[in-house]
Amino acid sequence: MDSLEDICKEATFKKVYNTYNKEVWRFIYYKCGNTAQADDLVQDAFIKLWQNCAKTPLAKAKSFLYTITNNAFLNEIAHKKVVLKHAKAQPNRINSESPEYVFEEKEFNQKIENAIANLTEGQRTAFLLNRIEGKKYAEIATLLDISVKAVEKRMSQALASLRKEIGNV
Repeated sequence: MDSLEDICKEATFKKVYNTYNKEVWRFIYYKCGNTAQADDLVQDAFIKLWQNCAKTPLAKAKSFLYTITNNAFLNEIAHKKVVLKHAKAQPNRINSESPEYVFEEKEFNQKIENAIANLTEGQRTAFLLNRIEGKKYAEIATLLDISVKAVEKRMSQALASLRKEIGNV
């Protein structure tokens, strides 16, 4: 493929899709082991490539697809870990609490989920990798291919945003 071609042109995008689709699919399938999940992740990556075609040079398309697919997979794992951690913390929970308490708990959990969802993708990824997976800033910087200072900034912004949205709990 000619590196001067524009990804926003349908013919060029089709070439990129035909060239990298199976390769990226195999990469993520080997990580997740689920064909449906791999299909979804690859499809989402190509949608994001199309949405960012003007900003992505053809030479970086392959890297973009791998990065987007991998990050989306890591986000799914982080979410599953949160769900599992929550389930383990309350294994045989009996609903003997007052209805008011149950309602407030659901409301609070929804507030947290919304606050995390409202973070930018970079902030959310750094926050979840640090707080859920327990990764250090240096590890996150390596995974995301950014500097440690960038990770620190994302975490600082994420925490400030969460404090503002959730308040002092």
